[in-house]
Amino acid sequence: MIKMKILAVCGFGVGSSMVLKMTIEKVCKELNLEANVDNLDLSSAKAESADFILTSNELADELRKSKNIPIYPIKKYMDKEEVKNAIEDYLSTL
Repeated sequence: MIKMKILAVCGFGVGSSMVLKMTIEKVCKELNLEANVDNLDLSSAKAESADFILTSNELADELRKSKNIPIYPIKKYMDKEEVKNAIEDYLSTL
């Protein structure tokens, strides 16, 4: 089983990233993936190591400047299909 570390990032690291974290965890469970998911604010995410990041379109560009890992912009944080597509896209690169 693949074990991953995923970051859910929003501006302040509380509201929307917590929603995104819960969606990521649901999708990982459905896909039978073992993942450690952290929700963080932008500056904390820049210092944190992870396999990949899911975040908003606005923050994706900012994160790409400081991180050399895959970053997937997510439009609807509660959309399991959108999150699943991003995770499957990451898995296809392994």
